[in-house]
Amino acid sequence: KIIRYFLENKLITFMLLATFIIGGIVTAPFNWETSLIERNPVPVDAIPDIGENQQIVFTEWMGQSPQDIEDQITYPLTTALLGIPGVKTIRSNSIFGLSSIYIIFKDDVDFYWSRTRILEKLNSLPPGTVPNEVKPALGPDATALGQVYWYTLEGRDPKTGKPTGGWDPQELRTIQDFYVRYYLTATSGVSEVASIGGFIKEYQIEIDPNAMKANNVDVKMIMNAVKNSNLDIGARTLEFNKVEYLVRGLGYIKNLSDLEESVVTVRDNVPIRLKDVAKIQFGPATRRGGLDKSGVEAVGGVVVARYGANPQEVIHNLKTKIAEVAPGLPSKTLADGTVSKITIVPFYDRSGLIQETLGTLESSLSHEILISILVVIVLVLNLRASVLISTLLPVGVLMTFILMKFFDVDANIVALSGIAIAIGVMVDVGIVFTENIIRHLEMPENENISGKKLVQVIYIATVEVASAIMTALATTIVSFLPVFAMQASEGKLFRPLAWTKTFALVSSLFIGIMFIPAIAHVLFSIKLDKKRTSRIFNSLLIGFGIVFLISYGSIIAVALIAFGLNNLLTQVPKRTFLKDKIKLPYSEKIANYINIAITVLVVIYFLTVEWMPLGASNSVFVNFIFVILIVGVVLGLLMTIVHFYDIVLKWCLENKWKFLSIPIFFVFFGATIWLGFGTIFGFMPDFVKNTSAWNSVEKTFPGVGKEFMPALDEGSFLLMPTTMPHSGITENMEVIATINKHMNS
Repeated sequence: KIIRYFLENKLITFMLLATFIIGGIVTAPFNWETSLIERNPVPVDAIPDIGENQQIVFTEWMGQSPQDIEDQITYPLTTALLGIPGVKTIRSNSIFGLSSIYIIFKDDVDFYWSRTRILEKLNSLPPGTVPNEVKPALGPDATALGQVYWYTLEGRDPKTGKPTGGWDPQELRTIQDFYVRYYLTATSGVSEVASIGGFIKEYQIEIDPNAMKANNVDVKMIMNAVKNSNLDIGARTLEFNKVEYLVRGLGYIKNLSDLEESVVTVRDNVPIRLKDVAKIQFGPATRRGGLDKSGVEAVGGVVVARYGANPQEVIHNLKTKIAEVAPGLPSKTLADGTVSKITIVPFYDRSGLIQETLGTLESSLSHEILISILVVIVLVLNLRASVLISTLLPVGVLMTFILMKFFDVDANIVALSGIAIAIGVMVDVGIVFTENIIRHLEMPENENISGKKLVQVIYIATVEVASAIMTALATTIVSFLPVFAMQASEGKLFRPLAWTKTFALVSSLFIGIMFIPAIAHVLFSIKLDKKRTSRIFNSLLIGFGIVFLISYGSIIAVALIAFGLNNLLTQVPKRTFLKDKIKLPYSEKIANYINIAITVLVVIYFLTVEWMPLGASNSVFVNFIFVILIVGVVLGLLMTIVHFYDIVLKWCLENKWKFLSIPIFFVFFGATIWLGFGTIFGFMPDFVKNTSAWNSVEKTFPGVGKEFMPALDEGSFLLMPTTMPHSGITENMEVIATINKHMNS
């Protein structure tokens, strides 16, 4: 019923087809910028997020030893948080002044629900669980893959863009903490902008023990004086002349003198001020880390994308924000007259890796589609059928993007690989449907039929193979059920591939039962029986081709002209060329073969432009010839197999054991490569294993290595130097600076 409905209601069918095409373009993860359609692409990242479903609780207790942190913060919090629903395990780490607790939840627990439960537990902790001055804090709502953008703040010439310097680390850190960080945090999709490097500016009070003793002042009194001197006090309102005034005591510290004039105590009606017992100055806060760039201390930030946000979109929004904030960043004129302006300079940008990954996958999908079209054209040898199959193949990919968006499957190198794997099956579905339709149309009783009879023949041909195709696709989809059942990291890695391949197969089935019959009816209904109509149509083809050739210079224009001329040559008066070797007009069958050859050359041209196997250093023509040779060899081999298939099949049936020895050999050979020669033939006696021949073969076939994640060349490397545990921050920064200088030299 579904097949007949879409076959008889072509308006609905083509409207639905247009909807799928537009929806696929809107949701496609590639950078297809269109001015007519507002895009809402599938979230994109380079690799899938295979990390644990975890939340982090940070607790700072400055100046305390790791043992005190462990006993008074980490252990009490860990035992309290164990009771949260859905917790799988808890890991903790205690270092000097900081406790980090990693709460691992089960995979089916919602990310933000788990954060709510943690906050609920932290707010309901019994008094005395942790020291009073300690406040546990929940980490950002992000994952381990959230760090998508790193940058530094540098002084640069606004005209040339060259580094100028002139800014000390304390100034840069202040600008980062109180200006840049807040502005970038407001970017859509950003969870946190963490500052790194430089020195945090603070008021430093150096107490004088002798002055304290002389004035009978202790440290606690000084601490209370500093605390009380940095307060705004609110009082009641005061009404005067029918006007209400707010009474406030302003006491926030604004400069050093405010702190110096703070009263510590009073002796004999004489105030003892802070400046009498201590020296007050600005200085850098104690730090536990730093940032080095090319051997020079730097200040920067780490941008963390929010959980569930599209990393590519977040980076795009962030760059827009950076462009907005750039004109407002401070600048100064140096002693030599050079203007130095603070500039945000990226040194890690994941969008580059994302674009390279997507570019590779987009090219691979394009190549695969073009090659599939070539194979279809050559093997089917029917131009209309080839056009039908080839044009619907990209539609299946676009429908897959729509399903990925609907089911929240992110686009990454693993997920998009599922589409690439499924393209062969998608083509097979189209070939089976179309070939069966052609077979029915070529039957003597169906010759030159049209109208309702043609609809009925196409319907019968489609229904005839629909159930078999559905069974075949269902078998393939069911075979992926174990992948869907995978848990933890392996499930997060491979489930996207299973989803996308399933989406692609389902899309191909929908195309086969909804669109192929209707479009086949339209294509095979077009018959230019009258010579005059045929001449007008082909003349229009030539005319449009000439116009397009002059306007755009496209290879499509040349193909249109060639199609028109070739079809017109079937209607010219009789004549011969080259001593009767070429006779005109030739038959429509020959014209069809020539049209197929023209189409093949056009597809090979597009494949050449996309692929360029010999590199851009060689011309397109040289690459075109090379691709023709490759395609000719491969397709020639396929056609040879098809031609001699009957003979080979008869020999195999007559010589079963001889034939079976071939696959048996390859099974053992493949197992040897996979598991290793020593594993497969480990039953051999020791005197055989001790021979040089055995050792040589075992070394040649050691077995295939195992790795959880595929190798991904990001174009950079990670260097992690290690120093002694007692090494201070100054020594560590010097080591890093020395390494960076040597690496840059």
